Amino acid sequence: MHHPYYRMTALIERLHRCFLDVVKVELDRFGVQDINNVQSLILYNIGMDELTIGELTARGYYLGSNVSYNVKKMVENGYLAQERSQHDRRSTRVRLTTKGQALRSKLETMFSRQADALEGTGLRVGDVETLNATLRRLEGFWSGNLAYTADQPVTSAA
Repeated sequence: MHHPYYRMTALIERLHRCFLDVVKVELDRFGVQDINNVQSLILYNIGMDELTIGELTARGYYLGSNVSYNVKKMVENGYLAQERSQHDRRSTRVRLTTKGQALRSKLETMFSRQADALEGTGLRVGDVETLNATLRRLEGFWSGNLAYTADQPVTSAA
């Protein structure tokens, strides 16, 4: 029998993969074939901002894949516009194109529809808010432990 901590981490990973599958099904339903689920979530998180690749990475707006590759593919397929920064010519900034904004709108509708449907499962908004708070504490615990070396003990999050 695995420790509850391990079961939790395995469940988080399975949920993430399942969510990516849900996004893929929605993309198929939209008839979108030129962007994948990970790329569409990066696109969704960019929103109306104009960001550098470094900012995308720092904000965690990527999902385990090479963000530069995904941005390149989204630029090639017309979802993102990429321009050199006026202040630092070594840096490029990305923003959604009209095509990207249209897909983001569809994803927003999907998220709203799913959130409404979640209510019918017995999970209430308060349950989701409690879960989000718990996951933020877990994120803080894991982030805090990144600074520790192997010879230092793991401590609990404050």
